[in-house]
Amino acid sequence: MSDNKYEPLYDYLIKQTRADFILTFEEIEEILGFALPRSAQRAEWWDDGTPEHPKLQAEAIRQAGYDSRRAPEGGRVRFRRFSTLPSHSRGRRIS
Repeated sequence: MSDNKYEPLYDYLIKQTRADFILTFEEIEEILGFALPRSAQRAEWWDDGTPEHPKLQAEAIRQAGYDSRRAPEGGRVRFRRFSTLPSHSRGRRIS
């Protein structure tokens, strides 16, 4: 996962024992060591990237084995380990 500025988030997630948890944007920024872009306020920013439009943050999260969704009230993100998601909700893993 070289050259991905979201690697600190990957490192954090890969060490997690929790299967389902929420982090605030401030907690994520502390993990990353930099501020999230303004676009992170939009729910779709946390959605999966596509091969045509890859998203570095989505790649880091998925490679760590998690799915992410911005909380409806904003300012927080829910992370769920793939093994806890219904099979129809699991996305494609990036290797």
